[in-house]
Amino acid sequence: MSPTHVSPKPGSLAEAISTRTMNRRAWVITAMLILFQIIAFADKAVLGLVAQQAIPELGISTVEFGFIGSAFFFLYAIASVVLGLWAGRVPIKWVLLVMGLSWAVLQFPMFLGGGAAVLLVTRILLGAAEGPATAMSLSSAHSWFRPAERALPSNLIAIGSTLGPVIAAPALALVISSLGWRWAFGALGIIGTVWVLLWLIIGADGPFGGKFARKAEPEAVHNAAAQDNVPAEPAAKENDRLAAFDSQHKVPWRAILLSGSFIVAVFAGFTNFWTQGFLTTWSPKYLAGAVHLPPELVALFFTFPWLFGAAVLLGLGVLGRHLMRRGHSVHKSIGIPFGISLAVAGLCFLLLPATTGTASVVLLTVAAGCSVIYPMAPSAMAYAVCPKQRPVLMAVLGGVASVGAIISPTAVGLFMDGAGYRTPAPGTKDTAQMILNMTTGVHQSFGVAGALLLIAGVLSVLFLNPDRTAARLQTKHAAEAGKPDPAA
Repeated sequence: MSPTHVSPKPGSLAEAISTRTMNRRAWVITAMLILFQIIAFADKAVLGLVAQQAIPELGISTVEFGFIGSAFFFLYAIASVVLGLWAGRVPIKWVLLVMGLSWAVLQFPMFLGGGAAVLLVTRILLGAAEGPATAMSLSSAHSWFRPAERALPSNLIAIGSTLGPVIAAPALALVISSLGWRWAFGALGIIGTVWVLLWLIIGADGPFGGKFARKAEPEAVHNAAAQDNVPAEPAAKENDRLAAFDSQHKVPWRAILLSGSFIVAVFAGFTNFWTQGFLTTWSPKYLAGAVHLPPELVALFFTFPWLFGAAVLLGLGVLGRHLMRRGHSVHKSIGIPFGISLAVAGLCFLLLPATTGTASVVLLTVAAGCSVIYPMAPSAMAYAVCPKQRPVLMAVLGGVASVGAIISPTAVGLFMDGAGYRTPAPGTKDTAQMILNMTTGVHQSFGVAGALLLIAGVLSVLFLNPDRTAARLQTKHAAEAGKPDPAA
């Protein structure tokens, strides 16, 4: 005989879930966060797209241009931590609003005629404003979804990161060819302003955030289980297990940051950012020179790794949601697939120098696409701590990992310089010898990237285990505080 169903209280979280009102709002917020990520990564990609025209006009060398590319990440780590701490004290809606407004404003100085110094300063400030973008987006999304449902929206937001260059490349290439390279910055400033106005109206924090979880979760998961069309008793057990992630106690930061899972996640994130640094700064120039693509095709081929990365993230997001809803651990649902993808990327980068033409494009697409999946790392680590500590943890993770993007653009420029590449004079093109030198330098950087990704992939498969980390930290906390273990 079926148990008596108790109607949820009007206006409660349980009613919002049972009537799917919250689900609709959750997906609207997710769509806005995807757009947020698209804009963030378009802001990064624009530098590479204007490289051919901007370098000679600004009168700078490839090493100097690489340094400007690296400069984007100079304050990335510091800003990530600072804004992460701020996000623990105010609604994330307002953190995202301030970040988006900063992005828009910082595009206009270059649009209005700034030189190399202005480009350097605005890229540093823009990097600071964008540092915690992924962490804040994921924190906002996680506040709108139950633990078992978070893998898919998390990866969809990550797909926004890959769609930024995909959408931006052809659109900005058209803007550049029609109006000039400075208009690329102006267009991004206008788009950013529109997003800010929309977020001011639509944005909000969800009911599964830190201040709501303990009060609402038990009733919420009972009603939400009915939506999944699964037997009530198994659903209840599974939801109870997953709900424990949101009912964890706060634990010392030292214990979290020194955990094996966090250290592996940072290293894996470092390799992801290394690849991003190359793609957003040097990929268009590599495609134009080493692969001999005409200018009209560079923007198109530039999108291939990001499109492939979007497909990888979508597939792994669906897989993670499927596995977690069937009782598998975060390690098996997110950590292992993430690690396998990085290992595949590493192998492809190591093989790239031995290829030319079409084969180079294919391998670069797979290598870069399988490695631009960084948001999976903070998404996995979010399960290791309570909701109040998630924004800070994910921001710190992103901030430290971003060192990879600080090093990568300059490192590639140094490899090219060491191989004998020199920037052509304004109005001239690279000679065949300079193209060969550039290719040699970039291929050397591929060897470094491949080795790092392969190691990170193996370590992630073995040790990126937020479940075990959470259990250990909560058990230790319970022993020290004399409290019952919430995961028990």
